[in-house]
Amino acid sequence: MGAAMELVFMSLAIISLTVWCQPHSSMRNYGPIFEEQPVNTLFPEGSTEEKITLACRARASPPATYRWKMNGTELKMEPDSRYRLFGGDLVISNPVKSKDAGSYQCVASNPRGTVVSKEAHIRFGFLQEFSTEERDPVKITEGWGTMFSCIPPPHYPGLSYRWLLNEFPNFIPGDGRRFVSQTTGNLYIAKTEASDLGNYSCFATSHIDFITKSVFSKFARLNLVAEDARPYAPSIKAKFPDDPYALAGQVVTLECFAFGNPVPRIKWRKVDGSQSSKWIASEPILQIQDVGFEDEGTYECEAENSKGKDTYQGRIIIQAQPEWLKVITDTEADIGSDLRWSCAAAGKPRPAIRWLRNGQLLISQNRIEVSGGELRFSKLALEDSGMYQCVAENKHGTVYASAELTVQAFAPDFRLSPVKRLIPAARGGEVIIPCQPKAAPKSIVLWTKGTELLINSSRVTITPDGTLILRNISKSDEGKYTCFAENFMGKANSTGILSVRDATKITLAPSSADINAGENITLQCHASHDPTMDLTFTWSLDDIPIDIEKSDGHYRRASTKEAIGDLTILNTLLKQSGKYTCTAQTVVDSASESAVLIVRGPPGAPGGVVVRDITEATIQLSWSRGFDNHSPIAKYIIQARTLLSNKWKQVRTNPATIEGNEETAQVVNLIPWMDYEFRVIASNILGTGEPSAPSSKIRTKEAAPTVAPSGLGGGGGAPNELIINWTPMLREYQNGDGFGYILSFRKQGTQAWMTARVPHAESLHYVYRNESIGPYTPFDVKIKAYNRKGEGPESLTAVVYSAEEEPKVASSRVTAKAVSSSEMDVSWEPVEQGDTNGVLLGYEIRYWKDGDKEEAADRVRTAGLVTAAHVTGLNSNTKYHVTVRAYNRAGTGPASPSTNITTTKPPPSRPPGNISWTFSGSGVSIKWDPVVAQGDESAVTGYKMLYRQDSHSIPTLYLSSKNRLDIPVPEDFTHALVQIRATGPGGDGVPAEVHILRNSAA
Repeated sequence: MGAAMELVFMSLAIISLTVWCQPHSSMRNYGPIFEEQPVNTLFPEGSTEEKITLACRARASPPATYRWKMNGTELKMEPDSRYRLFGGDLVISNPVKSKDAGSYQCVASNPRGTVVSKEAHIRFGFLQEFSTEERDPVKITEGWGTMFSCIPPPHYPGLSYRWLLNEFPNFIPGDGRRFVSQTTGNLYIAKTEASDLGNYSCFATSHIDFITKSVFSKFARLNLVAEDARPYAPSIKAKFPDDPYALAGQVVTLECFAFGNPVPRIKWRKVDGSQSSKWIASEPILQIQDVGFEDEGTYECEAENSKGKDTYQGRIIIQAQPEWLKVITDTEADIGSDLRWSCAAAGKPRPAIRWLRNGQLLISQNRIEVSGGELRFSKLALEDSGMYQCVAENKHGTVYASAELTVQAFAPDFRLSPVKRLIPAARGGEVIIPCQPKAAPKSIVLWTKGTELLINSSRVTITPDGTLILRNISKSDEGKYTCFAENFMGKANSTGILSVRDATKITLAPSSADINAGENITLQCHASHDPTMDLTFTWSLDDIPIDIEKSDGHYRRASTKEAIGDLTILNTLLKQSGKYTCTAQTVVDSASESAVLIVRGPPGAPGGVVVRDITEATIQLSWSRGFDNHSPIAKYIIQARTLLSNKWKQVRTNPATIEGNEETAQVVNLIPWMDYEFRVIASNILGTGEPSAPSSKIRTKEAAPTVAPSGLGGGGGAPNELIINWTPMLREYQNGDGFGYILSFRKQGTQAWMTARVPHAESLHYVYRNESIGPYTPFDVKIKAYNRKGEGPESLTAVVYSAEEEPKVASSRVTAKAVSSSEMDVSWEPVEQGDTNGVLLGYEIRYWKDGDKEEAADRVRTAGLVTAAHVTGLNSNTKYHVTVRAYNRAGTGPASPSTNITTTKPPPSRPPGNISWTFSGSGVSIKWDPVVAQGDESAVTGYKMLYRQDSHSIPTLYLSSKNRLDIPVPEDFTHALVQIRATGPGGDGVPAEVHILRNSAA
């Protein structure tokens, strides 16, 4: 052995190195890794803050030291300098724009290497005062639009703008008629009004951190020339830039405002795409949240009023800061080996990539090749170790990716991965013995059995990585196997003992089966093995291991005996069809047998649904067959959904029944000019399968309307008007673009029809005005729909009456009679129906006190054709004037001649006194003192008594002209409640109430 080993290794050069990396150690050193980097800072000029702090902190072992660069030049930290380091943070005292504005980078170093941070910029914010020059007045004709220029003073960063009218804080609101551009600060007034007269000042505000500063301009006067404002078409004055670019992820704001009378409405659309859910549109402004490349394109704003429209288009270009697609990672590499590092970044414009080593620019040289995002090393040397950074940048930003390269050199070492001490192997099988010492560079490996050097043969293979493979194992292969490893740093070896065991065999293999989905089945699998080792069973489906614990209860081991590995499948699913393989395994070998399970079930989803041959009511649909799941497809059904509903519904087809061997059918009875999606569902004797994916969305062709509008009616309005109403047609009945309505109407008794076209599907009424139209004149009316393909059928004729007018005649023979001190009855003769100028709704009684004006009259209305009314709530002993008027929906007619009545005096205010009662046989006699009316009260003509035997019984009313009453009572009478009051022309007086008991006397 010794001579052989010397012969093999004699060509190795013995190189002595003073520095190498240890294969393992308890504390690993590493280069700086940034945990906090400086950020851009905006410092307000004139701030009371006396310093700026740029943060920098890196994790490193040993700890990092720090330096800073400004505009690429290293800052000197002298004792009297305004720059000081606190840890890694840079503190600048008393910042000055002329000296301190610029770009800063933190440099972190330790013995392992150096990295530089991303750049951070210090900028100084400011806002100067507006110019003190007077602003010219603006003179404009009332009703026309105008614009005030803001001309903001020098500033940084951007400002927000508002405008003052006459005085602070009277700010002008953005109300659709007026608009303040946040791009230019200009004020736009779409249509001037008299209230706009006054003095205007631009109010600009700067927001820097927690500091807010505002300035305002000199006032400019708006003078208006009074004149009848004539309408005019919109003219867009405030426009977003024609070719703006925006950064992905930001909010894009587009402005558009127009002059016009009436004030134009602003609408937005994307010319080359559809509206996004990220849009927030509020008339003059369109905001797109979290803008992405899909938002790039041409946008149009449209200003429209009743006189016309104006449009403006501009294209938005989306760009992006660099973003990493691939970065470098810490790498350990063997000395003398080759290494290829790559990084890639997305961005627009495309980012340029450069490389840094220990903070310095790296260019191609000797063994190093730099090519864009590629960095290649040939024959790595120890001095290549260090910190590397890949830097991607475009005009919008810069990103850094850092990694440490460690070049290693050390002798082979088996301490982490020795050859396995005991190596069991199965008789007749194969054994693989790895030899994986840690070494740099990679070591040369030899194997021996005892003292015998092993070489490649039919039974022995030594792979390039040093792994030993023995095949067709027999008892004679038992023994000690040693792996020898050596490189120019040294050598080592490791030994294991091979032990040969009995082979594992399948004694009962699983059998193929055919079942329906939902059924249960057990696949058998028994095996024999070496009794000194444990046996385990595993199953796979189509070579993918089955995890019984994560199978949702579909798989279960059928036995716990060691030599039995049966698998039970519960409630089988279609996806469980396939080849099942049972593997019996010990630590040294395994044996496998397979069987095929067929699970039959409903068909799978059809694919490739395509729509073609589109007409107004039909399409041709084709599809590709899905899986039949081992049971022939019997038939297909087709479902559709429209933009009106998300619900899928079965549609009619030609042929009506689609056989399972078909892959195309015609869909019929569709709605013209409707957006549809279609899907196909297959079925077989085992059930209905899953639906296909929806087809692409299509729209059927247009056709003339096929139904007439409903809800035809009308009436009401102003004099000389005929108002016609209808129910707007739903989208599914419009059948095409350019939709509207055609009305036909004529006065009853005439022959000629008049027509009117009413555009727009949402229209729901039409007003016909003509001085010749009399009140409440009946018209025959018909309606039909139209679109750009033609006209639809007419509706049935409806009768609609023109607008009503007030009745033209007064009621006659009005009489009024006082029935009490607070009530009267009024009656009258009805007016003739032909004089009502409409539908008579009833009569209005007006009454007022003598001495008052009629305008102060109280009113009572009757409903229908009644010709009498009872009026309450009058004052006693008072003279009233009374008139009656007929009324309809248009108002009240002329008043009847007035009549007069005087209400009676009020009833006595005192109740009856000294009420007494006596029982005699089957009755009770009740007496009381008479009530005497005072001079201002009406005379007493009699009495009313309410008699109630208990609280649940209905009271009985008794009348008497005298001050006594005899009342019959039952034999079992015990008590009663009695209420007595005087009555007369003025009504009923105040009641007196007593309880009558049989066993007591009053």
